[in-house]
Amino acid sequence: MQQAKSISTILADETLPTGLQTIAQKVAQGERITPEEGILLFDEAPIGYLGGLANHIREKKHGDKTYFNRNFHVEPTNICLYTCTFCSYSRLIKKRDEGWEYTHDDIMDIIKKYDDEPVTEVHIVGGVLPQYDVAFYETLFRSIKNHRPELHIKGLTPVEYHYIFKKEKISYEEGMKRMQDAGLDSMPGGGAEIFHPEIRDQIAGGKCSGEQWLRIHEIWHELGNRSNATMLYGHIESALHRVDHLEKLRQLQDKTGGFQTFIPLKFRNENNEMSHVPESTTLEDLRNYAISRIYLDNFDHIKAYWPMIGRTTAQLSLAFGVNDIDGTIDDTTKIYSMAGAEEQNPAMNTQDLVTLIRRVGRQPIERNTLYEIITDYTDHVFDDDKLFKGYLSLPVVNK
Repeated sequence: MQQAKSISTILADETLPTGLQTIAQKVAQGERITPEEGILLFDEAPIGYLGGLANHIREKKHGDKTYFNRNFHVEPTNICLYTCTFCSYSRLIKKRDEGWEYTHDDIMDIIKKYDDEPVTEVHIVGGVLPQYDVAFYETLFRSIKNHRPELHIKGLTPVEYHYIFKKEKISYEEGMKRMQDAGLDSMPGGGAEIFHPEIRDQIAGGKCSGEQWLRIHEIWHELGNRSNATMLYGHIESALHRVDHLEKLRQLQDKTGGFQTFIPLKFRNENNEMSHVPESTTLEDLRNYAISRIYLDNFDHIKAYWPMIGRTTAQLSLAFGVNDIDGTIDDTTKIYSMAGAEEQNPAMNTQDLVTLIRRVGRQPIERNTLYEIITDYTDHVFDDDKLFKGYLSLPVVNK
């Protein structure tokens, strides 16, 4: 693979097409690129060029700091009313014997398993079913806070909120305020898929629209809270659809400033209705990370979700604009492993994550959900400080 170039090398390259020269100059000067230029990057930019520009922005914002947190997931159910063609995780109601439906007590039992663990976040998302309504989640969030007040609840996507608020016959505004009052701390970025209706109607028809997804996040931001954003890429969308998605996120971020991080999510094609669609290559994954970093100039963080892309690609992504690789996970999510993701049993402990980051010359920083630093592991020495599990095999980079 072509190595990322320094921005000075890129700026001095007189062989670059005029359009790419203009984009490089904008990035060097901290200026925003246009949607047309975003499409040009997808269509024509060499991978080394993209890595150079994205890494310049990444290091300008964060230096070598690379963030992770200690978290675990709770997925109340994988039974769902919706039938998204890309989804390998959900099961229809008529096939509910193939899935699970946790009760309030079941979920609290999972929460309590981590009472003696130094986790800082519980991530709650799942399928959409009538019994998981507003009252259910209000009770659940309050129970979690009563049991462990300091545990950050990052919970539910606009897909879930849209359904339960409509069922309750309340507005988005009232619904999100009730979630906040019950103890919700932040929102994850799921359910965004692709905003453009041309694609969304084909892969996620029936659930909330792109506009409704954005509106629910906007209301959450207006209440003074933070959230994340995602994009499902690498299926039937084009560069135009990706850039349209990024542009809508950039515009809302200009308005509210409430997004913390953007997470590109790679489409995986096992066990779903889109299994005939080839998956994106690692090169395309890195291209997408880099362009996301270049385009979303008003987002502080770009995250690579390591259970989906694997640990080696996550390491490579740190040279293509990424500065966050999510958290320990602890084998508590099935959403991507059921779709054929690289990680079938996704779990890394703190030492694993620190080692992974160090091996590519970056600075490991444990954060909480709001990116407040908990521990800087740059010079930390573990009791048994060695490479773990053999797969952290990239050569050490001395920067």
